[in-house]
Amino acid sequence: MRQAHTVEQVRAAEAGLMARLPEGALMMRAAHGLAQAVADWLGSTYGRRVLLLVGSGDNGGDALHAGALLARRGAGVEAWLLSETVHEGGLAALRAAGGRVVPPGRSQEPRRGARPEVVVDGIVGIGGKPGLRPAAQAALAGLEGVPVVAVDVPSGVDVDTGETPEPHVRAALTVTFGTHKTAHLVDPAAGACGAVHLVDLGLDLPEPGVESLQGHDVARLLPRPADDAHKYTRGVVGVRAGSEEYPGAGLLSVAGAATGLAGMVRYVGDVAVADRVRQAHPEVVGAGRVQAWVVGSGAGEGAADTLAEALDDAREHHLPVLVDADALHQLGPHEPLLRSGEVPAVLTPHAGELAAMLGEDRADIEARPLHFARAAARRYGCVVLLKGRHTLVSRPDGRTRATTTGTPWLATAGAGDVLGGLIGALLAAGLDPFDAASVGSWLHGAAATTVSRGGPIVAGQVAGAVADVVRALPAPLSSP
Repeated sequence: MRQAHTVEQVRAAEAGLMARLPEGALMMRAAHGLAQAVADWLGSTYGRRVLLLVGSGDNGGDALHAGALLARRGAGVEAWLLSETVHEGGLAALRAAGGRVVPPGRSQEPRRGARPEVVVDGIVGIGGKPGLRPAAQAALAGLEGVPVVAVDVPSGVDVDTGETPEPHVRAALTVTFGTHKTAHLVDPAAGACGAVHLVDLGLDLPEPGVESLQGHDVARLLPRPADDAHKYTRGVVGVRAGSEEYPGAGLLSVAGAATGLAGMVRYVGDVAVADRVRQAHPEVVGAGRVQAWVVGSGAGEGAADTLAEALDDAREHHLPVLVDADALHQLGPHEPLLRSGEVPAVLTPHAGELAAMLGEDRADIEARPLHFARAAARRYGCVVLLKGRHTLVSRPDGRTRATTTGTPWLATAGAGDVLGGLIGALLAAGLDPFDAASVGSWLHGAAATTVSRGGPIVAGQVAGAVADVVRALPAPLSSP
């Protein structure tokens, strides 16, 4: 599990560790990790040209000490100081190692024939506010095209929210210390981090507010059939999706549900769609008892009725329900039921749908996805899955998982229908809504990456790759 902690949590953990270590030891741990990551990224150090952008905080000290280590290994290291106050120990170490220092007010531009091969962003640390000062913006503008390695987080992003309301650094690699931060997992800031490398500092940390499943977590959570399993014990998922106008949504929802993760799939809906479902999926049967419902995709004008019918059955038999697409716009009369917790539910909007649900602008949802995913989960009293590059799954208490699997080729019509069916199967198989949504999202993204192999895909291909992803999972671990 990748765990992301807040600035306050990290500061408290660092303070506790520093009280037990010699002065400066924690910074040197970070600096050694940073220097090694830069060296690995470059492939070598001797003769390579490294430029440090150094602010006044501890991240500037990390960058200076790392620069000193790289200089001792033969790199040509230059530091541009962007503040009158910088870490004195780090500055002395860089100078002693032969690094070149350009103070504020001097011409800060690459020397002729000495353009750096990498820029180390030590401008602002995790305690900084969003945005960059003019001097930092000017320095970066003159270095356009040079890849950046960010120290802890790209300077200028909002560390605790993942928002980017002001100018900020865009990194090719981010080297972070102790734990991941929210900005590493949550867009739009996550998109500015590039690859993220974690340097372990040995921090004693509390439970995180944001986390991201990895393969071994999915392997542990995934429902697997017992030796004496039969189709009913493995779960029966009911799909109420598609219509005469949108038959494909029904077919794709069923395809996601019929990946083998549950024991049986029932389709309840338009007769013409049902005929096409049986032709494409002869193992799918009709109405009957289920352990979970998937409702809404392509339901069109019938969305209100199909949602009401599914919720009535769910309330009577204590079943979970996944609500998607057209049915999301019919939730109003059912909000009290959802908030009561009587029907466990997963809502799966994209940014436009969530904007309509909350009465917000889509651009605001996309700029602040974590804020609005949590707000929706609180309002509706259930799990909300907000689709995106890094899909977010939030519980009413604010706990959130970010999905980091997937490929840009997954942005294709019908992908959400497959995702809904897939999560519904996991609900029927016994996972709680939070685990079902986050595991389903992870499998969906991994399946898309598997079938894409770097090229274009269509939604129907994703369902067919789920089995390959499950087979490739590591052996389940006995504990988180």
